[in-house]
Amino acid sequence: MEHSLWGNLPLLVRANSKESVEYILQTLWKTRKVGLDSADRDVIRDLLQLQNDADLDPLLVCLRMLIRKCVCENANKDEIQKLFPAEVLPEIQRLLTLLLQKFHREWREDISKDQIQNSTRPNSGEMDVNFQLSKDKLETMLISMKSQLRRHQCDMLSLENINIHISQTIKEMCIQARRGYIFSLNHVTVHFV
Repeated sequence: MEHSLWGNLPLLVRANSKESVEYILQTLWKTRKVGLDSADRDVIRDLLQLQNDADLDPLLVCLRMLIRKCVCENANKDEIQKLFPAEVLPEIQRLLTLLLQKFHREWREDISKDQIQNSTRPNSGEMDVNFQLSKDKLETMLISMKSQLRRHQCDMLSLENINIHISQTIKEMCIQARRGYIFSLNHVTVHFV
């Protein structure tokens, strides 16, 4: 972690209790996907007796990085303590090490649940496709798609009922293909409505 961020940890001394620091860490964990809302920021700012976000933001970044490093790297007590440079006050090191250990198992379980949820999401009709594509193959593929859509038109009210969403990236790649470049098409999403 960048050493300049560590300089913000002494702000934790302003918290009135271990429970206040515990609350801050738990709140940062619970909001890891969406970020803090203004109410959470106000509560944390009050707990630390800070006047503005300019003082709060670097501390929050430091704590989030510390949490992420400990949880994602599955750090044990000794590894957590080694993360802190000498300039971090020993009482802050002990407190953070204690709290990070306290929540480690719970947070690791949350990560596992997130991974399971992400891998078992129901198929929404979208598909990721990765392959190399030349200009000729791209043109052939687009002509084939157009032909298939026309063939199936009799089964539909009109071709307007089919929406094909092509991202700006793919449009740019098509322009490059017309210029004769070979490129990698990383993601195609086709929505049929």
